[in-house]
Amino acid sequence: MKIAVIGAGPAGLYFALLTKKRLPAAEITVFEQNPRDATYGFGIVLADSGLSRLAAADAESYRMIEAAMYVTRHQMIMHREVPVFVEREGFGGALPRLRLLNILQACCERVGIDVHYGTRIEAGELDADLVVGADGVNSVARQGREAAFGTTSFALTNWIAWYGTGKHFPYPLLCFRQHALGAFVAAAYAYSDTMSTFVAECDAQTWERAGMAGMDNAARQALAEEVFAPELGGEKLLNNHSNWRNLPVVRNRNWFVGNRVLLGDALHSAHPTIGSGTRIAMEDAIVLADAVATHAGDIPAGLAAFQAARQPSKQKLLDATERSYTWYEGFGEKIEALEPVDFVFDFMMRTGRITDARLAAEFPEFVRRYGGLRRAA
Repeated sequence: MKIAVIGAGPAGLYFALLTKKRLPAAEITVFEQNPRDATYGFGIVLADSGLSRLAAADAESYRMIEAAMYVTRHQMIMHREVPVFVEREGFGGALPRLRLLNILQACCERVGIDVHYGTRIEAGELDADLVVGADGVNSVARQGREAAFGTTSFALTNWIAWYGTGKHFPYPLLCFRQHALGAFVAAAYAYSDTMSTFVAECDAQTWERAGMAGMDNAARQALAEEVFAPELGGEKLLNNHSNWRNLPVVRNRNWFVGNRVLLGDALHSAHPTIGSGTRIAMEDAIVLADAVATHAGDIPAGLAAFQAARQPSKQKLLDATERSYTWYEGFGEKIEALEPVDFVFDFMMRTGRITDARLAAEFPEFVRRYGGLRRAA
């Protein structure tokens, strides 16, 4: 079986690795348009539930990923300059995106997978039994087939940028701030002993009021440093393709067309407020690799099995994602309307997946400390 993977991000490399281990005779080639180790962003979050799935899928790569992670358990949410501490029963962690790629690259090389960097593949030129599109929201694998995939997309109205910083956050921080120029939010989390990711966001009204459309990237970064100066503690933000943008929402009705199948953001774009898009994409890769291996020699059956197995849990994530980004699109109004404790409760229950009972079970100390301060809805 000849398999071509478009995209050497975590999902593409992980699918190639898992499939090669399950089908050693398969000829698997990965194509990446960017040079090796040319990546954007800083740290990648992997929560405990996702880590358990990685451990079950491939123990060798999991051990390497786990060893590279900075692990945290709790979270601080700031609203109106009031910190609300949230203890978590589970744990999560983060590691540098480049480190994750290097781990998966090394694992792929050890099992004989060819990865071609600096190679752009056009939509129709691959000769393979199976073509896997793991190349993000602007997927080449979908080009010319959008109608068949049932592709839809639109842009959210909030503006967001990913930075890094030398300020180390011992536990993840969410800071919602009503600034003189408007509503801002920052999400910060450590991915090593010395470095953190720092995601800055504002709503559309703030973008206009603050004149950010007319600023260059340096001025926008300086504004973010000013707004979140208390949290940064004198540290600067670090830029790595840290462009402010509206996040796209990409959906595909059909997960595969013929012998082409999509993974990760190429299939359904994630949103940072619901958890790691990388984790979700790697879980797609696990299910696809298992389905292809189970139905070796019958590509249509394998792709149908992939969608049937993954779609129910993925749909729950997508539903929660949509509720979450809708909440964030209106977070400026929430900041003004709600007191700190009510705001945090509203935030934690924004996806509709967490009831009062589940909240009490998963965050008992938080509910014990703040439940009595929560106003009746």
